[in-house]
Amino acid sequence: MPPAVARALGEYRALLAEHGVTWGEDPISYVKSMATNAYLMRETTFWEVCDSMITKRYPGIPLEQTGQHLTELDMDEVVRNVLAGKVLDNLAALRLTADGVSIEARARAVLDGEPLRTTLLADSSREEPVTVLVDGRAHEIGPHGARLIAITSRSEVIVDGARVDLAALTRPAPAARLRVRAGFPCKWSVYGEDGHGWYPEGAPARRDYHLRPYFHGDDLVLDVPAEPLTVRVSRGMEYDSAEVSITPAAGEETLLALAPRRLYDAAALGWYGGDMHVHLNWAGDMVGTPEHAAAMQHGEDLHVLNLVAGNVSSMRVYDSEALEHWVGQDLPWSDDTHLARLGVEYRNDLLGHFYAFGVSAPPSRFHTGFLKTADWPPNSVACEELRGLGAVLGYSHPFHNPLSESDGPGRLPWQNRNCSSREIVADAALGLVDTLDVLSQSAVGTTAVVYRHLIGAGNRLAVTAGTDAMISFARRGNQSNPPGWERVYAQVDGPLSAESFAEAVRRGRTFGTTGPWLELLVAGHGPGSTLEVSPGDRVTITVGSIGPEVERLEIRTADGVLAEGPPGALTAELVVDDPTYVVAVAVGGSHERVFTGTGAYAHTSPVYLDVGGRHVAREQDIRWCLEWLDHTEAMLRQEGRFETPGQLGDHLDLIERAREVYRARLG
Repeated sequence: MPPAVARALGEYRALLAEHGVTWGEDPISYVKSMATNAYLMRETTFWEVCDSMITKRYPGIPLEQTGQHLTELDMDEVVRNVLAGKVLDNLAALRLTADGVSIEARARAVLDGEPLRTTLLADSSREEPVTVLVDGRAHEIGPHGARLIAITSRSEVIVDGARVDLAALTRPAPAARLRVRAGFPCKWSVYGEDGHGWYPEGAPARRDYHLRPYFHGDDLVLDVPAEPLTVRVSRGMEYDSAEVSITPAAGEETLLALAPRRLYDAAALGWYGGDMHVHLNWAGDMVGTPEHAAAMQHGEDLHVLNLVAGNVSSMRVYDSEALEHWVGQDLPWSDDTHLARLGVEYRNDLLGHFYAFGVSAPPSRFHTGFLKTADWPPNSVACEELRGLGAVLGYSHPFHNPLSESDGPGRLPWQNRNCSSREIVADAALGLVDTLDVLSQSAVGTTAVVYRHLIGAGNRLAVTAGTDAMISFARRGNQSNPPGWERVYAQVDGPLSAESFAEAVRRGRTFGTTGPWLELLVAGHGPGSTLEVSPGDRVTITVGSIGPEVERLEIRTADGVLAEGPPGALTAELVVDDPTYVVAVAVGGSHERVFTGTGAYAHTSPVYLDVGGRHVAREQDIRWCLEWLDHTEAMLRQEGRFETPGQLGDHLDLIERAREVYRARLG
């Protein structure tokens, strides 16, 4: 480990020990809510509960303004209210009522009397304050209040002068050992009938979107109870999963050989899958290390991993020391089909965040607008600098709210700092970005709608995927999934390298996916191609998919859906009269192979059909983009923070230059 990287990881551990999951970051809304992440995975009422708590404080407040008051809420009380009486595998409850005290818990198996580490939710329905003593430390709970307290099964908990019996937290179980082996690195899940997960010694207790415990590697040994267990193995989206039930013998080591079945082999066809947006450290309930990243990349068979250095809500740029040391180099665990690099997430919460892959040197700036500093310069300045450093750029987790094909830009929220990619329409017009992460952890359908408006307006952008997976979080919804649960596949010329992958992305030879393989050919040409055709020419379009989660295929042009049909294969004929594009889309519902709530989805980059030397530039899409720029300008004037009129002027100049591009296309 390079000394500077080791020192940084030591500092992160100190921050975690002192401040908990937030690492002491400025407590803006998405930082403060980190305290709830480990307990509210798959819970759907978080915002509903928060809105209710805020409207109780501020009767009559418009719903669109409640988010401005999120940081005023006690997050321990939010957890209590969302769970509404439930207890979890990692959370027991201490109910404090007028009638007394009681413990509610899902008893967890313990081996050889080992203590259990967990969290206790002190939940009071009393009208007066109450003090809870845990291992000699006093925790004051207000009337009808709540408090999350770290404990072990051996902790001394005292309420009302009496010790609370914690026997309900655990149950003894006979110990056994289990060795799991696939013959290559995989993702493993081992859990009991109660859902409690078991891990090799030293492995983080991670949970994915489906709440399954998981770890990575091969030929691994773990201590388990001699009880019925489920063992599940998978290896990223190119493989199916295999699952068995087993009861290990007490006091013995049981070998289980189990391997997943491959569904498709992208690399054999010259396609390599990458995740363009992964954080090694970004606050969290643990500290991520290069060893963690290596195990996850190989265990998921993820071809390209872009570990981004970035800030959270303050000035510190996490993993900047690793970027300094390894910039421009393949990380040590890379091989012929697995490539890892350090990259950048550039961040402004008002204008949007974007990733940079393949940088040759660290940039001079990583963020603007935090700790009430100015939203200046525009993101475009960072785009130009990072482009000069050789990077491929794309806006990340672009949008978070619903948007239909018929909606105008005004349907999206234009107030508050919600990390939406609001500068994308200007930067795309000026050729400053290469891609849009149509696949992300947020609103995929909305992003696809915006993407098609952008390419319909004459912008050339590739589809990419960035999960925003956070290795430093063991439990955080789809962000504690392993990297690569969504991927951009790029058709590479020759061997895989950072340069060949970046070039394939720049050329638009890509599709993004939650798992399905998706193939598009237009007159025999794949994504990224531009075909010159004459008015009246007929082209044949074929689409193919692989993956049990696909329910429907679509062929889309600039005019909308041309054809749709069941999974597997779809063919259509298109008579071309005007310049257009062709993309393929695969959609499906919830599935065990899908690690987010939006369902299965895949979307290709376009094949462009130019007519008479003219590129697609539909009036409807151009005017949609011009309307977007009007909203961007109004937002900057109302929401932006600037120290001088000239700083706002730089943004307005950028918008005007983009307007000129779009207006010229109208001609």
